[in-house]
Amino acid sequence: MALIAIYTVGRLNQPYDHPVSRDFYEFGYKVMRQAYVSGYLIEDFSSEAVPNPKEEKGIGYPVVTLTVWESLHSLYRFTYSGKHSQALRNRSRWMEPDHEKHLSYVVWWTEKVKDVSWEEAFKRYDYYIQHGPSPFAFDFKHAFDEKGDTCVLT
Repeated sequence: MALIAIYTVGRLNQPYDHPVSRDFYEFGYKVMRQAYVSGYLIEDFSSEAVPNPKEEKGIGYPVVTLTVWESLHSLYRFTYSGKHSQALRNRSRWMEPDHEKHLSYVVWWTEKVKDVSWEEAFKRYDYYIQHGPSPFAFDFKHAFDEKGDTCVLT
């Protein structure tokens, strides 16, 4: 059974120790608690000391996540419901606006959790930036099933 990995990237409006940023992290803990309780989150990779190979555009403070989920549909449902949906609605309070509309996440299929790494996430993200969506790296609007066929998420 294939699993789904997602890498997210953004930039905070304020320094990490600013009250608004602290609010972001406090809310983020609630989001992650809901993810764990869902039963669909398989792995959450620590972002401490992540060696990001490229400096993303923007002046804010980088925030990255890397998680593995049981299925594309469970990840999609989680993303657009509950605490995470609320976080997306409040994104502009915490995160820099997307003036150039950079890609904020990339998704890909994997057979094993051990094949997922930060290096792999950066590779998939860069691939998407250079080539657009494909079964190798995609987003929810241009999704692919585990066989490589396009699919619509609802």
